[in-house]
Amino acid sequence: MHVVGTAGHVDHGKSTLIEALTGTHPDRLKEEQEREMTIDLGFAWLRLPGGEEVGLVDVPGHRDFIENMLAGVGGIDAALFVVAADEGMMPQSREHLAILDILQIHSGIVVMTKIEMIDDLDWLDLVEGDIRQAVQGTVLQDTPVVRVSARAGLGLDELKGVLAKILASCPARPDLKRPRLPVDRVFSMPGFGTVVTGTLLDGSLRVGDEVVVLPEGISGRVRGLQTHRQKEEVAFPGSRTAVNLGGVSLEQVRRGCVVARPGAYAPTQWLDVSFRLLPDASGPLRHQAEIKFYLGAAEVMGRVRLLGAEELKPGETGWLQILLNTPVVAVRGDRYLLRRPSPGETLGGGMVVDAQPAERHKRFDLNVLESLSALARGTPEELLVGALQALGSGTMVEAAARARLTPAQAAAALEAALAAGQVVRLEETGDGLLMTSTQADNEINRLVKELSAYHQAFPLRKGAPREHIKSRLKLPPRLFNALTAYAAHMEKVAEEGQLLRAASHAVKLTPAQQGAVERWLAGFARQPHNPPTVKEGQTALGEELFSAVVEMGLLKQVSDEVVFRPDDYEALKEWVLEKCRHDQTITVVEFRDRFQTSRRYALALLEYLDAQGVTVRDGDFRRLAKK
Repeated sequence: MHVVGTAGHVDHGKSTLIEALTGTHPDRLKEEQEREMTIDLGFAWLRLPGGEEVGLVDVPGHRDFIENMLAGVGGIDAALFVVAADEGMMPQSREHLAILDILQIHSGIVVMTKIEMIDDLDWLDLVEGDIRQAVQGTVLQDTPVVRVSARAGLGLDELKGVLAKILASCPARPDLKRPRLPVDRVFSMPGFGTVVTGTLLDGSLRVGDEVVVLPEGISGRVRGLQTHRQKEEVAFPGSRTAVNLGGVSLEQVRRGCVVARPGAYAPTQWLDVSFRLLPDASGPLRHQAEIKFYLGAAEVMGRVRLLGAEELKPGETGWLQILLNTPVVAVRGDRYLLRRPSPGETLGGGMVVDAQPAERHKRFDLNVLESLSALARGTPEELLVGALQALGSGTMVEAAARARLTPAQAAAALEAALAAGQVVRLEETGDGLLMTSTQADNEINRLVKELSAYHQAFPLRKGAPREHIKSRLKLPPRLFNALTAYAAHMEKVAEEGQLLRAASHAVKLTPAQQGAVERWLAGFARQPHNPPTVKEGQTALGEELFSAVVEMGLLKQVSDEVVFRPDDYEALKEWVLEKCRHDQTITVVEFRDRFQTSRRYALALLEYLDAQGVTVRDGDFRRLAKK
């Protein structure tokens, strides 16, 4: 199912041609009929010789209504570029041709109308020559020229035949399972309520589907669907579709809105785009210039930020970051146009390469320019890598959506990117997080750098608290956890409970520190069951060195106050086990008296064994825990 749009100068016979082809006059407004001039978009339907039904969009040609023209031409598969034989190429002919070129409408036919007004065949040949010269270097340079007279019925069958061949070679619109309908017309019907029309993109809609009107975020439901005035249960990608919306009032939706499934699209006010300034533009495009932005049926004011250049001269291409005054719905690959607000002038346009840029770019950052180039080049593998680079990290579903790849394309692209070492899996299970290899290396380097700084500041600490490093890196929790696990797998860092350390880090005591520790530990040999306390150790060695002694395993800490040498702890523990096996129970007093120690040490060790699940307390007694 295809949609064809007209383009061309005012009064060159576009609407008359549509009526001759379809039997329906597309001028639906009284003012249009009185003025014999298309003001707003008109719609009709045509059945081709092979039986295919084609939607026709008639657009206004007058300069005063060029912006209405832009609302209709964005969703078409092919164009009928109409030039009257008695006038030839005119100003709006050239502007419409430039718009078709910017939007990359590659399929089309040049239709020379009103041939009944010209008796001289040489004149018709001359006009056709002028047209062919005008379309050189544009998307229509190789399109056929068909001469017709809509009033006399001449050439119409030939036009239908050529159109059928042209459309047969047009690829079907992709079904990415993410339908969106840019709204180009809104009206109300008695007994039905709000109806919107547009060309359905990227997926199918069904009667009963829950939908949302963006960018406003108004929830609704599909009450009914029509395609070519026929009721349908399902509307497919590429079809001219009328949607009867339940739960949405006429005042809540307007031209430029998008009807989509909930959660499928996020409105945006920032866009990264490629751009070509038309060769015949009246002047350069400068940084921070005010513009009118056209995408689908949306028309929004905004400003441009030039990336990598101070200005673009007529005919030059470059990269822009566009800031819009109000949000739009856009995806990578969408074509757009820019116009100067006053005086009105079509400046040029290009392709959206990132509809959700993560940040306001530095204007002359080479990494930004390279990332935009990768997104614009276009192989599935490059698009997936570019999407991940723009996301920073993401799942395959998120990257595929950003790159506008089907699930099959994304899966194949991911395998190729993994095999080439361009992408790494941070999470192996399910739809796990992915990251480009370059970004993963950069993030791991940041992680190791932060750990190294921590180790340098606190050389006697075994590692850094995870939360401290996470706050320093400012990463989302899921990404931080996935990145540290991946870095540990790559043996760049080590994870030990809630501590992280660089893989190369180990606590090393200086000779002076080693001597101090040995002198202090001598006190444990003299009184193994009444050893120095934690507070005494912190006073003698300092808190950092004392903590290092514990973390190195030279001491076993059983409470906030009590530490033992590891061998002494094991001997005491074994005595408790043996006592419980023999007598069934043990008390604090029995332990204290056996080792001639104080209640502080006895209670600290027994409570520690309780906490470790070795013993359980029963009043004043303790017995072995059941295994």
